[in-house]
Amino acid sequence: MKTTFALGRPPAAGSTSTVDLLIRFGAEDDAPEARRPLNLSLVLDRSGSMGGRKLAQAIRASKLLVDRLTDRDTLSVVTYDDTVRTVQKPTKVGDKKAIKDILGKVRAGGITNLSGGWLEGCEHVRRGKDKISVDRVMMLTDGQANMGVTSHPELVKIAREQAEKGVVTTTLGFGNGFNEDLLIGMADAAGGNFYFIQSPEDAEEVFRIEVEGLSSVIARELVATVRPAEGVKVADVLSSATYGVKGGVHDIDVGEVYAIEPRVLALSLTLPAFETGDATLATVELAWRSAEGEAVVERSATMDITAAVLSADDAAAAGDDPDVVKVCSKLRIGRAKQEAIDLADKGQLSKASEKLRTMAGDIKTRALDEHFEFAEEIDQLEHYAGLFDKGQYGNAYRKEIVDQSYQARKRGRGDLKLRGATSGNTSGLDAVTHAEGEEPAGVIVRCVKEGGKLRVKVVSDGFDAGFNVQFPRSLRQEGARYLVERVEPSSNGTFYRAAGDIKLLLRPGESRPMAGGGSSRRRGPLKKTKAMSLADVPTIDDVGDGVLIQIVKAKSKLRARVVSDNYDPNKNMRFPRSIRQEGLLFVVEDVKPSSDGSYYIPYGKIHRLVQPT
Repeated sequence: MKTTFALGRPPAAGSTSTVDLLIRFGAEDDAPEARRPLNLSLVLDRSGSMGGRKLAQAIRASKLLVDRLTDRDTLSVVTYDDTVRTVQKPTKVGDKKAIKDILGKVRAGGITNLSGGWLEGCEHVRRGKDKISVDRVMMLTDGQANMGVTSHPELVKIAREQAEKGVVTTTLGFGNGFNEDLLIGMADAAGGNFYFIQSPEDAEEVFRIEVEGLSSVIARELVATVRPAEGVKVADVLSSATYGVKGGVHDIDVGEVYAIEPRVLALSLTLPAFETGDATLATVELAWRSAEGEAVVERSATMDITAAVLSADDAAAAGDDPDVVKVCSKLRIGRAKQEAIDLADKGQLSKASEKLRTMAGDIKTRALDEHFEFAEEIDQLEHYAGLFDKGQYGNAYRKEIVDQSYQARKRGRGDLKLRGATSGNTSGLDAVTHAEGEEPAGVIVRCVKEGGKLRVKVVSDGFDAGFNVQFPRSLRQEGARYLVERVEPSSNGTFYRAAGDIKLLLRPGESRPMAGGGSSRRRGPLKKTKAMSLADVPTIDDVGDGVLIQIVKAKSKLRARVVSDNYDPNKNMRFPRSIRQEGLLFVVEDVKPSSDGSYYIPYGKIHRLVQPT
């Protein structure tokens, strides 16, 4: 494993100071590419709320995962709703078609026994471990823990216990119904990763990213012990990592290191007034495990963190290390987002907004906005601050901000940074109309989705169509076109900035797109359902914002039960008897309790859920 370090700026002699320290862990330049066998258990939530596009895309992504495995890898597949089933016992991935055929038969069912499915997957992985295998449970869910172990602290505790047995868990949350704090807590306690699958199409990309990492593990259980020199203190650990402190010495759990994705550890150090010359700031002791052939070897190394202490004038002339500044700024932005979420959760939305705006101002002060990723950060921060100002703090936005914070502080991949596709709102923009072939006065740009991110590209001739456009995040709606007064190249010539007046651009006969956002579904007056024959019930292939109903047999009677989260699955429902068939799933617009609270009543239109194949 190759380890390097860099300081944010050289220390200046004669005065105390604070500097950032960045340590990178990665593969040796001449190291052969290693591919250790994988021991995976895929745990699929097949509860009713996964019905439709979410489950269909999860299955499709799972099949592509199978294609990425080799006959050295072991895979098991567990599905769960209120019942846990091992549909594929742990087996070497030889007959890929047979495994994909099994996956293709999975259908959505009842409520969510998250702990039951997950623990069965953990048991499969534990039994399949060997000395050199990379062992991982990949759990996909869109809901809450409604059966079995439901306590969040208990689930996190169990995840930590499983990790001590060598079983690591990665969690993937689909849609807006899952609890991101729980899934992140479980992943962190288990030493795995967390992913937010905002739209079902994201699943394939995320599976690719996870398998690329697992296939390139070069170090496991990396721990860095940082021993500051006399007078030096670790003022802050910027990276998101578990650590303990005793006598000023920090034991930091860095975790896995992938050859394809270097791991970073960023610290802030306070320094005493050194004299000019070379100085040792700290000693870092490293311990990790790596595979060599058919054996796992315990490794260790020691690295001195040294610096050339310069005169005040020379230190000022040397300036900051731009790479360290960028990496540490991203980590601080990630922390600010999490702190804003913590404030918003307490109802302190104005303070949350102030936190984000202050961070946006810091980026501008450092002139980092000349780089596109930081220009995007400013748009993101100001967008979310504006939402807090308006009191718009919905599930989708919370998950976006939490995911951005998590990925920025835990991962080094650009394709995981700043993901978020919740639409902005163009309702406040003036709209203009033009037909194809006309030449409107201005530049036409279009909002597209790329890798789980909303990007804006230039459509008009004479511009680089591959360049991104810095564009207000609050106005971005996928597929929308805009007429911008002008676009200007950034100072480094790598992206454009939208400048001047912005209008929504429509074609003749085209209506303004509906406003997006992370708010809950609208609840207008709804009509009660009417009895009908099953043939008359329209079909739908996705639950969307509706409520999912399943027909079950209870004591020889067909009952309608709500299987969407946040409802009591044991309560009966008033539902047309003429369309009840065991196992069928229906989607209704809304569900409300009866006046005495003893049963549920569906409202609005009924659709039968037809699950895509």
